[in-house]
Amino acid sequence: VQLVESGGGLVQAGGSLRLSCALSGSFFSINYMAWYRQAPGKERELVADIISGGNTNYADSVKGRFTIARDNAKNTVSLQMNSLKPEDTAVYYCAANYGRAYPRYWGQGTQVTVSS
Repeated sequence: VQLVESGGGLVQAGGSLRLSCALSGSFFSINYMAWYRQAPGKERELVADIISGGNTNYADSVKGRFTIARDNAKNTVSLQMNSLKPEDTAVYYCAANYGRAYPRYWGQGTQVTVSS
């Protein structure tokens, strides 16, 4: 399973970005997808996840601002980020597993920088 993120960049506070993660390889049994982030000097943290059936889960810090979605036809998972704050600045990672557990597969990460 390979994961490739895209869509990161620099945005002003209050703006929006959309991250996308493309899946390839033997991903047919992958039913759990997630976005994590890691800011400088901080632990990697779960931002949002989605499991087959569409159940989603969000970190308290992003609830109401971020939306995770999976497009099975396009083999992608996205993270729509609105009302961005400087504290959202981090490297964002797409991750996957065969069930709701700590991810087995990771993308290379994409930088998101929010300026004040």
